[in-house]
Amino acid sequence: MNILIAAAKTGGHIYPAVSVGSEFIHNNHNVIFLGSNNTIEKNALKNQPNIQYESIPMKGFRGNGLVSKLSVLFNLPLNIYSLIKLIKKNNVDIVIVFGGFITIPASFAALILRKPIYVHEQNTILGSANKISSFFSKKNFLGMPLHNNNLKKSEIVGNPIRNSFIPLIQKKDNENVHIYITGGSQGAKYLNDNLPEVLKDIKHPVFIKHQCGSGKKEEVVKLYEGFGNVEVEEFFDNPNLLIDWSDFVISRSGALSLSETMSMNKGSLMIPLPNAIDNHQFFNAKYIEEKGMGIIHEQKNGIENLKAVINLILNEKKYLVWQKRNFEINHTDAAKNIVSSILNQSTK
Repeated sequence: MNILIAAAKTGGHIYPAVSVGSEFIHNNHNVIFLGSNNTIEKNALKNQPNIQYESIPMKGFRGNGLVSKLSVLFNLPLNIYSLIKLIKKNNVDIVIVFGGFITIPASFAALILRKPIYVHEQNTILGSANKISSFFSKKNFLGMPLHNNNLKKSEIVGNPIRNSFIPLIQKKDNENVHIYITGGSQGAKYLNDNLPEVLKDIKHPVFIKHQCGSGKKEEVVKLYEGFGNVEVEEFFDNPNLLIDWSDFVISRSGALSLSETMSMNKGSLMIPLPNAIDNHQFFNAKYIEEKGMGIIHEQKNGIENLKAVINLILNEKKYLVWQKRNFEINHTDAAKNIVSSILNQSTK
């Protein structure tokens, strides 16, 4: 079969899409990845030579100004027409969308051509584009249970993650608690600005590895001045090794990052991005906290609260409790389960 997979805007959409595409390739199907000519898409596909890459000029809708929104709507019919031609030219059998506004033209083109549509939603809040596509979809795959939304034709399968996110080693440093801090590939200003000063006041012996984002290393290193056990990098190439090395992770609460951490039997101090669309990061974190795999700190609660939460984790050894829990969703096999479900439906 020929599969069209559409995802854009963030790694949280793109990397699960690439994982599913790779699984289809492994099952001897042809895959076209539809993106928006973004660098993160190309990086995600650089080790996937068998996946055909196509793109359309597409920007996001929500969170942008009026002029940008009008431009997106004005170009929508043209993008739908372009994708109709693409689907016909490549004899596409199935369309799978993973979020971002690119989902809309891909879904409407598939709908016009009567091609089966499948949706994968990573977060606990259904994204606007995926919400529209879910009305036409044959099945909606969920990375985590949705918050206050009883979506029809849905199945919780987990978030497809790379095969490298499995536990590898046992921690050998009995003196320090290992903490991996990451704001994602771009870093997170709140984490960079505040965690060095907070951690310097912590009495418990810790070793820090801090991913700060491009162009921010010098300023973060300066903030850690006088703190011995710390390694700061703009970007770590193998985040799976950092999670495996850590006792727990401090991060935002994007769905993919949380899924990777949970899959490696580690818990998180989660600091949701306050202006995330529909506050989805908070609800992602709330779900993880309710499952006993982490603690939330909201930025509005202030630095003293952040310090108190970190001390609580260290003093009560919460990280050891998190490491012993078996998380209920198998993200590692999510791609296989999605592909298996789609192939089974296609043969009926």
